[in-house]
Amino acid sequence: MFIVHVQVHVKSEFVDAFRAATIENASNSVREAGIARFDVVQQLDDPSRFVLVEVYRTPDDPARHKETAHYKKWAETVAPMMAAPRNSVKYANVYPEDAGWG
Repeated sequence: MFIVHVQVHVKSEFVDAFRAATIENASNSVREAGIARFDVVQQLDDPSRFVLVEVYRTPDDPARHKETAHYKKWAETVAPMMAAPRNSVKYANVYPEDAGWG
């Protein structure tokens, strides 16, 4: 598994719109063969901050994800909502074993 945590800081006036657009993207993303999970979490003490937890089956799957229509729509829609450029950290799976991701 190839795991990416994407940190996003959204302008406060766009929190609800960002949530809606991101939920739409995530719900389409989990239908992709190369995605095992796509979680959207929101920081409790600062609702303008989100983390997208993306679990891909291979290191090549993020590039395939970025070619989908739903990702391109999401990226274009949320770009003006960002308070700062989003950043990501990549991880290797430790537990559960890859087969445990379903």
